[in-house]
Amino acid sequence: QQGILQELIAKGARLAKPGEFTQRAFLNGKMDLSQAEAVADLIASNSAAAHRMALTQMRGGFSSELSKLRTQLLDFASLIELELDFSEEDVEFADRTQLKDLARNVESVIRRLAESFKYGNALKNGIPVALVGETNVGKSTLLNVLLNDDKAIVSDVHGTTRDVIEDSVVVNGVEFRFIDTAGIRNTTDTVEKLGIERTFKKIEQAAIVLWLVDGTQATEHIEWLTERITKLAAGKIILVFNKTDKISDEELEILNQLFEQFEAERVYISAKKKQNIEVLENALLKAAQLPEINQSDVIVSNIRHYEALEKAHAAIERVMDGLESGLTNDLVALDIRDCMSHLGEITGQISNDEILGNIFGKFCIGK
Repeated sequence: QQGILQELIAKGARLAKPGEFTQRAFLNGKMDLSQAEAVADLIASNSAAAHRMALTQMRGGFSSELSKLRTQLLDFASLIELELDFSEEDVEFADRTQLKDLARNVESVIRRLAESFKYGNALKNGIPVALVGETNVGKSTLLNVLLNDDKAIVSDVHGTTRDVIEDSVVVNGVEFRFIDTAGIRNTTDTVEKLGIERTFKKIEQAAIVLWLVDGTQATEHIEWLTERITKLAAGKIILVFNKTDKISDEELEILNQLFEQFEAERVYISAKKKQNIEVLENALLKAAQLPEINQSDVIVSNIRHYEALEKAHAAIERVMDGLESGLTNDLVALDIRDCMSHLGEITGQISNDEILGNIFGKFCIGK
């Protein structure tokens, strides 16, 4: 194979640059910039949900939404600017009520697309889940069960996991990015202390916190747990009681009653025996609070698109304010054009070589 390549290069051919084929398709008008970016997202997708989202964008679902918006804004701007041409004759080509309705409709669509980024980003990059708790409660064992792997160190020695371990698992087509952290406890070990500090930073960054508790010792540590868990947002905590295969039904009922005070989902498992793991996975899906997403739904997952939509939204809000306050047509027209420009940045109608180089440079060779 290398010999064939060398022969072709000797005859004047060259290796394709990263993303060159997709870039040519964009430059030749075969796809717009958002579709080209979706090609890279499709290749990099790790879950069925991320795959569907990228496929919808690559097939032009997002582009179609933006095209409709730009057409509406172009009609809007044309009417406003036409009045400017006939300003001396005091002619009104557009009913102000209709213009306000049009602006509100455009604002609504842009806002919906921008708000979808919260879910799109989670589906594309994985929902961050911090796996925390005291030392030796079975965090590494649980992570290995979820990942079907032996990446985390499993040992009976307290404080064995001294750093943050990250990996992903897909549950029902949704990717969760698990972060196994150093066990939380009072310690004099400098290295272990650093690991615990990183644990608290990861808790702040996580969308969901799996707080693992040793079910055989939970009643003894109720005060310690209360002090730490109440500091966290209740909506993102799942209390996971491990080693429940070692306690009786009566003890399980006592546990349930003791921890009713916490506004958090409670799950009872045995990581070692792989019991109730599916219940835990369902609790994760519930905590993720992802909406029902259809094949045709347009979900924004690219930070560049989100930032452009935010700027477009600010511009259309200025248009709405201008229409309400009776701002002159020339200033309203400027804001309409500004909104169109930001939407055009997404599809590549408004672009520069630096942006294009950055986007296509991230592709793998051959695409």
